Order: sequence, then structure tokens, then C-alpha cells
Amino acid sequence: MSETSSKEKETWNHTTPVVFSPLFDWPPKPKEAFLALTKRWVTITRNVLFLAMAFLVFRYFAPDDTVAQSLSPGWVGSLFLRNYLFMLFIAGGLHLYLFTFRMQGKRLKFDPREQLEKSRKFSFRNQVWDNIFWSLASGTTIWSIYEVLYFWGAANGVIPTFSLREHPFVFIAWLLALPVLTSSHFYWVHRLLHWPPLYRTVHRLHHRNIHIGPWSGMSMHPVEHILYISSVLIHFVVPSHPIIFLVHIFSRCLGPAFSHAGFEKLQLGKTGAFDAADFHHQLHHRFFECNYGTVDAPWDKWFDTYHDGSDEATIQMRKKRSTATS
Repeated sequence: MSETSSKEKETWNHTTPVVFSPLFDWPPKPKEAFLALTKRWVTITRNVLFLAMAFLVFRYFAPDDTVAQSLSPGWVGSLFLRNYLFMLFIAGGLHLYLFTFRMQGKRLKFDPREQLEKSRKFSFRNQVWDNIFWSLASGTTIWSIYEVLYFWGAANGVIPTFSLREHPFVFIAWLLALPVLTSSHFYWVHRLLHWPPLYRTVHRLHHRNIHIGPWSGMSMHPVEHILYISSVLIHFVVPSHPIIFLVHIFSRCLGPAFSHAGFEKLQLGKTGAFDAADFHHQLHHRFFECNYGTVDAPWDKWFDTYHDGSDEATIQMRKKRSTATS
């Protein structure tokens, strides 16, 4: 075994190369592309969780149009409270399960080393408390402001919506398109955040988390939260359904708790396992100048910012770094 591969074996508890969605493969692979578009909505994944949450919120917890026409403290406050509870339950629950009580030990953990540091670089000199603070005080607050503006605008006819009963196929089309739309937006916003002036003043806060956990996902500077969540603004101009908007914003704001969880899967018992973290993004937190997007759209491959997790890709990344600094 080579020296590099030996080191990588010690570093990563993961052997499957990162691959992109077959939706953009050439020549086309219709069957694989269809499965890539639909599988996430018909199997037990966090996407189905967010879809179920969106239906329930729209049915029982979303403000009525007559109420939402004015920005009253009642419905606005309850919306904020609901989102804080969602963040505490999802990110906090994952943290308790994986890191506090260690319910699955280090099984399926990408980086087998200990993580979640205590250091001066973090607020309160503690990574967990730092991450919780930024996720709640900034992340959930800005998420809730976007959501309040959406429901207020929809109630006042400023934001276009459509009826699910009248346009079910448009609803399905939105569901299928969301992963590509969010992946594309994330890539370009993320590249912007790595522009040196923005990185130093804004994005550096998120990248203090080299060893990541569920609370790391939304631990960002307020400016980054505004930019990152701004993909939902498409619903302010293109007609969609409030459930689609909620799925979209849940995936942006609660999804990072899963994608930064540090474990490939959540293991319940000895057999049950559900997809959790994203190795593609785990590599970004390790090497920084790669994997700016997600596997749902191959922007990283098209712009040569792709790291597939292999020894060869690590060697190439190190060569790029040495060339840039020489």
C-alpha cells in the first residue's frame, strides 16, 4: 500500500468514490436519470422528511391568508418559534444521537478521529456552543424572515402561487427540479464566498469547522445566511405552491444538519440505515478549494473543482496548492 493511501485509510472511513447524478451523463442514461430524479421522493430519505414536514406545516401551522396580510406579532412570532424548535429538534437530535450518546459509535463515520473542538477560534471557545449560537441566532432568524416575507407576499398577491388540485403535474415538476436548482445556486454562491475578500470577512466563520457535526451546517456569518438561503427567492417571482417553498427552505436550512453530520448513514439497530452526511461536502471542509456544489449537478466536474475522495485526487489537490503558493 502506498504512503498516501495508507494515510487516507487512517483519515477516511469511506471507500466509495463521489459520483454525480446520472441526469447529466452523456450519452444519456434515461433509466438512471429517472431513478435519480424520483428515488429521493419515494424512499426513506431526509427529502421525504422535509416533504412530510411541509405538508403538515402548510395544513396546520401556516398562517391563513387573511391573517398573513398584516405582519402581526401573533403569527410572525409563532412562525419564528416553530422554526427554532425545528432546528433544535433536527440538529440537536442528530448531535445527541451521534456525538453525545454515541448511539452508533464510530460506525459509518467518515472521519474516525474525534472532532468538535474547544479552541480560541470559536465563540465561547467551544465549537458546539459556537455552532449552536450561529445556527439559531443568525441562521434560523434569517430563515424565518425569508419565510415571513413569503407568506406575507403570497397573502397580499405580491408573490404568485398556484393550486395543487388544479396543477398537480406542475407541483411534481417543481419537486423534480428543486435538487438541480438548489445545487446550481449553491455552487455559484459558494464560489463567490471563496472570493478572498468575502472569505476573510464572511465565509471563514463557517470554515473554522474542519471537523464537522450536525450544528456545523448552519453555523455561518449572517451575510452568508442571506446569500445561501436566497435560492428561495425564485418562488417570489415564479409561481409555485407554498408546500414547494417550504420543502425548498427546509432543505436549505435543516438539510445541512444531515449533510454535516459526519456519518455516511444513520444506523438504527443492526440493520436499518438511512442516508445522512455528504462525503462530497465533507471533502470540501478538508481541502477547501474543491467540491463547491453538490452531486445533484456536476458544476464541480465542469469547472475542474472536483475531488472524488480518491488518493489520486488528493495528490492532484496538493499539487494545485503547491503551484498556487510557489
